[in-house]
Amino acid sequence: MLVRGFYFSTNLRKEELNMAYSMTGEFRHSIDTKSRLIIPSKLRDALGSRVYLTISTDKCLSVYSVEEFQKFTDRLEEQIDTSTDEGRKIRRYFLANAADCELDSQGRIIIPTKLRQYADLGKEVVIVGNMEKAEIWDRARYDEDFNDPDFSQENIAKKIEELHIRL
Repeated sequence: MLVRGFYFSTNLRKEELNMAYSMTGEFRHSIDTKSRLIIPSKLRDALGSRVYLTISTDKCLSVYSVEEFQKFTDRLEEQIDTSTDEGRKIRRYFLANAADCELDSQGRIIIPTKLRQYADLGKEVVIVGNMEKAEIWDRARYDEDFNDPDFSQENIAKKIEELHIRL
């Protein structure tokens, strides 16, 4: 499939691929005193006017469009055995810590205190497009992670080769 000059081998519909493709980039913003955060316009186009925030295993927040959050919950339903105590706790981990947020007229969301505390979000944050979702990181943690020598360009290239990833 040819999309924006790139060929993709995928089962995704062209509309889904365009949405995923547009969720890229790194944006540095600030959270104001009322816990409001501007979602970059490039990401707003893909996310829509209503989003879901939830915690991530990476100590950041994940931001999903309504459609992508439905897919996320469908994956939880399909992959987690809720007949076990552990399965119920894992599903609850994500869903009890999710928030339905409306963007205001200026493209801002209010980050609930509980979620802000979970991700240790200070005033300065980085919003990262990550295909089907965006992520909100505390700026200091994000910068620290990307200054880690294990994630140098050389080491990433070696890991890509080891994993036989074709880019």
